[in-house]
Amino acid sequence: MTASSLRFGVWALTHGSWASRHHPLDPPDASWERNRRQILEAEALGYESTLLAQHIIHPSGDEQDLLENWTGAAALAAITSKIELIAAIKPLLIHPVVLAKMALQIEAISGGRFGINLVNGWYRPELERAGIDFPPHDDRYAYGREWIEIVQGLTSGRRVDFAGRHFNVDSYQLNPKDRFRERPTIYLGGESEPARALAAAAADVYFMNGQPLADIRALIQDVARRPRRGPPLRFGMAAFVIARDTDAEAEAELANLFTISEKDKPTRAAVVANADPEAQMFKTAAKEPRVGTNGGTSARLVGSYETVANRILAFHAAGVELFMLQFQPVDENMRRFAEQVIPRVRRLQARAA
Repeated sequence: MTASSLRFGVWALTHGSWASRHHPLDPPDASWERNRRQILEAEALGYESTLLAQHIIHPSGDEQDLLENWTGAAALAAITSKIELIAAIKPLLIHPVVLAKMALQIEAISGGRFGINLVNGWYRPELERAGIDFPPHDDRYAYGREWIEIVQGLTSGRRVDFAGRHFNVDSYQLNPKDRFRERPTIYLGGESEPARALAAAAADVYFMNGQPLADIRALIQDVARRPRRGPPLRFGMAAFVIARDTDAEAEAELANLFTISEKDKPTRAAVVANADPEAQMFKTAAKEPRVGTNGGTSARLVGSYETVANRILAFHAAGVELFMLQFQPVDENMRRFAEQVIPRVRRLQARAA
């Protein structure tokens, strides 16, 4: 794995916050203006990617503001120049033919910087209150397998004929084709057996929730050994970072964030109650307390700048290429990481080369 293959990204603030909604220095603002400022600054700081997560109503309560991620990605594509833009999509929410056309348009606007993150979906009210069926876990992945096959074909410029259990597409082709590469990058997350199988079969990059190094190494080894067509699967990981001058300062800040997050307990309980009980993400999260979503601090990127840099390189050695990061407060710590941790990672890489 080359030094240049290690990339850093940030979670766009589509949900307003990825940790406590009660932090006094980090109000849960999901406005377009805040997301615009955040991602323009992230690009200027050298972050190479951003993930725009998708919900239609906020899992923390439908009274909470939420950015629509696909129109947000299109707008960001027009005002950025380097950063990769990854938009999550739940297949049950939109037909693959329509989604493929939207993806090709954002790919064109961005000049070849767009990615699709297929997520199975776990928040039942979002679909059920809209009158959309919420099939059992494995059935949703069967649906997603057909869905992504159609999207892959159409975004690759092929004429698609497809007859399956869920979709029938008759001689469909989209123009204009992708002028920058074969098609937008396909990311896929999920830790269940159907998710791993679909990632090996259809994704370019497998997104993992943050976990201890040994667990991530085992997950990568399991998915990487599965048969697939095309180039080897690449790997990304979500993680919440707390980096300070010393390990003690970072641990003190972690304790502070745990204290603040006590106010979020009722909301977290409601989120879990409305989630699919078969969603592996929540089973993994129940193993230990953590700050942040999608694994959060479970990856233990908590410590001095040097400690965090070395832990990142350990994950990279295990196969993680892209680190999609969360912070709180966001602006201050996104800058801190770019100024203090990324240069250390690059220096350590250079010494090891």
